[in-house]
Formats: sequence, structure tokens, C-alpha cells
Amino acid sequence: MKLHGRKLYQTLLLSLTLLVGGLPAAQAAPEAEGGGDGAAAVDTTVSLNNAGVEELQTLKGIGPKTAASIVAWRDREGPFESVDQLMAVKGIGEMTLSRIRDRLSL
Repeated sequence: MKLHGRKLYQTLLLSLTLLVGGLPAAQAAPEAEGGGDGAAAVDTTVSLNNAGVEELQTLKGIGPKTAASIVAWRDREGPFESVDQLMAVKGIGEMTLSRIRDRLSL
């Protein structure tokens, strides 16, 4: 099969992209956003009493430092009895809590 001009360029570009590191996630799996069964990772709940630092970081606005603070608070004070107790953790304010409340469980 002969490839000319634009098709040759596209084939070479695709080959190079795959060789270097694959397609970006948005191009590689467009069904992951808005498609499929609707069970995207963003929609899952995170247990305040069981989640580790990595899982807590899946929450919008929770970085490694705040996630570590949540785990440290839980280790020091015991399990969370309500989602509102999260406000006792340094780095968590009303705005952050309101953004993530629907993704939290105990």
C-alpha cells in the first residue's frame, strides 16, 4: 500500500507518538469522560476513615500535604464521626469541604 503526502505524515506522526509514550489520555480513551457506564473515578466516594494519602488526593483541592494532615489527624484523634469534623484538619475550610462533601463517606 502506497502512502502519499498527508497520509504518510499522519502515519509517521502516529507511529512516533505511540513509540514515544502513547496518546494523551483524552485521545486514547475518550469514552472515559462522559461515556461508558458513568462510573468514572471522579464519581466514587472516598472513606475518611479508611482512605490513604493517595486516595484522598483524588478529591478536588486535596494535595499531598493536606491528605497527609487528614491521615495524621485520624491517627491522632481516632475515626471521623462526621464529615464536618474534617474542618478540624489544617488546610480544610468551608469552601474545600463544600467542594468535596458529596464524594466523602465515613
